[in-house]
Formats: sequence, C-alpha cells, structure tokens
Amino acid sequence: TLLLPPAAPLMLVLLGLVLAVRKKAMGLTLAFLGSILLWLLSCHAVAVWLALNLLPQFSALSLAALKTSGAQAIVVLGGGVLPAAPEYGEPQASAPAAMRLRYGAWLARQSRLPVAFAGGLGWGAAQAQTLTEGEVARRAALQDHGLVLKWIDNQSRDTAENARLLRPMLLKDGVQRIVLVTHAAHMPRSVRAFEVAGFTVSAAPMGFILPRRNSLLEWLPSSDGLDSSQAVLREWLALQVQRFT
Repeated sequence: TLLLPPAAPLMLVLLGLVLAVRKKAMGLTLAFLGSILLWLLSCHAVAVWLALNLLPQFSALSLAALKTSGAQAIVVLGGGVLPAAPEYGEPQASAPAAMRLRYGAWLARQSRLPVAFAGGLGWGAAQAQTLTEGEVARRAALQDHGLVLKWIDNQSRDTAENARLLRPMLLKDGVQRIVLVTHAAHMPRSVRAFEVAGFTVSAAPMGFILPRRNSLLEWLPSSDGLDSSQAVLREWLALQVQRFT
C-alpha cells in the first residue's frame, strides 16, 4: 500500500516538506515532484498508458474462440465483498466481483459450461466480514443470474491460493482446461498462477482500462483515474514478486 498511489506520492510530498525546514530548495522540489506525480497518476490517460505498457496484454475472448477452446469449465475469480450493505440487509459482492460474476454467467449461457468461483476471506478483509466471498457469490449468482455455481472455493486468500485450492476440486471431475474470468489488469498474474497449478487456460479478460472521456477530461485528475493507476501498478509489482515465488 505504501508503494502505491496515493500513499507513495503523498509520502514524497511529506518528506519534501520535512526537508524544506533545513534544505528549502531540495525539500520544495521533492514536494513539487510528489504533487505532480499524484496529479498524473490521477489522470485516466496515464492509467491507460500504464496498462498498455507495463502489463502483458490479453485480448477479449471471442465467442468463436470460446467454442473452439476445448474448455471444460469457466472459472470466475473473486474481487471483494461489501461486508455491510444496509439496503439489502446482508453482505453483497463488490462492484469488481459483481462485474466478473456477470461476465462469467454470460459466458456460461453462451457455452453451456459449468462455472467455478474462487474467493474466501482475503488478506485485507474487514473484521466485519463474516461470510466468505464464495458464499456471497453463490447467492448472487443464483438471485441475479439464475446460475448455480458448480464449484466454490471459499478458503483462498489470494490469486495463488485461488488456483491451488480449486485444482483438486476441478481435477476430481476431470477438469483441466478452463476459461478464466477476471479483470484485464489482473489477468497476467492470474494466468501464471493457474498454469503453475496445472490448468490449461483460455483467458477471458473484462473490465479493460481504456479511454472513457474526451481527451481533455482524460488528463484531469479523477478518483477513477487514481483507482485505475493504482490497480495497474499493484499488478505490475505483484508480477515482479511472482517471478521469485
């Protein structure tokens, strides 16, 4: 978290202000650089550039490729839980998780393949979260999409555990070739994890980081621009760590 925006640029600004007490020029320069960096990372145009240049690219899965992939199941990766949703009176899937589940359900309708879902209590889960993501996804899939999840891993805490814990469940039913659903930025790390676990993977990325507004607005700071930059940089850092694990 400290290596990612907004914490990293803010820490640079803070360091600069502290140094400015004794070395005014150096300190103010660092604070200025930190401010500019935070501005740029909050621009959606920068997030798009980072996504295209820092991460391996996966194209959207066409229906033709889906039907000829030889896949035996669709695997949807979790993306978080809203532990408290007063309007519903029970926990709900987060926006990223709901997007992944919706796309997985759509692929299932097109292919008639069974669906697996992977998600337990993540490392960063809130103390208020009492249900695993798998349990929340089971209900959401049925209520929102009329989809019964055939396999659910509700123990995993990260992507590597998603792959490792799903492996014996799917292998028991002879499933080795899968269609993997997750956000495009998360796909490179996910494919590696599932291939290491022994799966043959057809990537089905969604939620691509692409231009959304006119060119001027793309260069103005926004919360979604910052979120997208953070997501790309987190995945890039995770890929570097993954190489040594």
